Amino acid sequence: MVAGVWGVLIIVLLYFIYDFIGRQSPPAINHPEFYYGFAGVTLAWQVVFLLIARDPARYRVMIIPSILEKLLYVIAILLLFTNGRVSVSQAISSTIDLMLALLFITAFLKTRSAS
Repeated sequence: MVAGVWGVLIIVLLYFIYDFIGRQSPPAINHPEFYYGFAGVTLAWQVVFLLIARDPARYRVMIIPSILEKLLYVIAILLLFTNGRVSVSQAISSTIDLMLALLFITAFLKTRSAS
């Protein structure tokens, strides 16, 4: 539930800060289709997280791609950081996703399948 609520709050914000991101972290975003596509797909995953929270046993199998969603982001940020392509603060902010991945792993291990 935490992952879904947190994600909805953060991702919905992306729809309103497109130009702000370009001003704060130049250069400006020059492919809005990728930006809004990312926001849409990511927002859809937040709905998946909320569904899992309602009935973890029933949706247990969806916890696996949920773990991947979180870990792949953390790995990407770690690689970008080691190559000097993101700041320390951007790298540190990905620890939230690492914690959520660990919570998903815990939920998967503690939840029995509905079947």
